[in-house]
Amino acid sequence: MNIQIVFYSMYGHVYRMAEAVAAGAGEVAGAEVAIYQVPELVPDEALAQSGAKQARQAFAHVPLAEVDRLAEADAIIFGTPTRFGNMCAQMRNFLDRATKLWLAGSLIGKVGSVFVSTASQHGGQETTITSFYNTLIHLGMIVVGVPYSETRLLDMKEITGGTPYGATTLADADGSRQPSANELAIAQFQGRHVAQIAAKLARK
Repeated sequence: MNIQIVFYSMYGHVYRMAEAVAAGAGEVAGAEVAIYQVPELVPDEALAQSGAKQARQAFAHVPLAEVDRLAEADAIIFGTPTRFGNMCAQMRNFLDRATKLWLAGSLIGKVGSVFVSTASQHGGQETTITSFYNTLIHLGMIVVGVPYSETRLLDMKEITGGTPYGATTLADADGSRQPSANELAIAQFQGRHVAQIAAKLARK
């Protein structure tokens, strides 16, 4: 069972969440999990000026995602930072290249899920995921979120991300906040939950 985690991360927050998602998916028997990052569109000079180029060294080893390889997956879990309540341009550009897969119906029946990072509590955590799902539905994928059996979604003792649509983290406007233990645990649950559903579908 092929589980792909496909993400874009500028400062590493989404990458850390991707690792947790992958860890959860890897707990399911028979799951072969691979992590890929989508290509960068921002010029190196701009990345260096923003400090992102240095931050990205932490996941420079992660191979680039290839659109055609999405068809090999039984489930694909996408990770993106939010940009004004939507997925980032890098992820949009990557998915816009999937026309051939759409025409061939190559992703129909595959499981799709999404996790995100935002700067603030109300910075598009849910709209980014729900708008992302529009694309997955057009591709024929089976959308899976995070059910409330993951009780960490109900944690009111701390500021935390986490939605029934997918795992989330809060990075703060300057990127200083890293994913919390609660957020990473929800991400791990999401990876495991998606892989479990993919395994059930594979048995039918």
